Amino acid sequence: MSWFLEALKKYAVFSGRSRRKEYWMYTLFVGIIYLVLMVLSLATKSSVFTILVVVFWLGILLPSLGVGIRRLHDTGRSGWWLLFGIVPLVGGITLLVFTCLDSQPGPNQYGPNPKEAPVAYAG
Repeated sequence: MSWFLEALKKYAVFSGRSRRKEYWMYTLFVGIIYLVLMVLSLATKSSVFTILVVVFWLGILLPSLGVGIRRLHDTGRSGWWLLFGIVPLVGGITLLVFTCLDSQPGPNQYGPNPKEAPVAYAG
């Protein structure tokens, strides 16, 4: 749950890097919440839950884009690769592979590796 909240705290941060764990835990919790809302919406056939699904989707749109872009940055790719998901079948598979890849070791053009502990300055 802390990884989900961490991604939400960076609501509209599109710079930096996100670890695999942050990305996938965020995705897991979003999926669970979305599934529960959809089941409630279908089971009750109430427009209230349908509206909640739409509000939830709109509420997580920017954090989802942010964590997705930061995840691509962590693998050394531009966040613009996220647009490749528009391409049917191939785009989604490619992004799935990219998000499953390990972090690029050491710092890259998008910032320091979030897996590595910050180095204390001894001087």
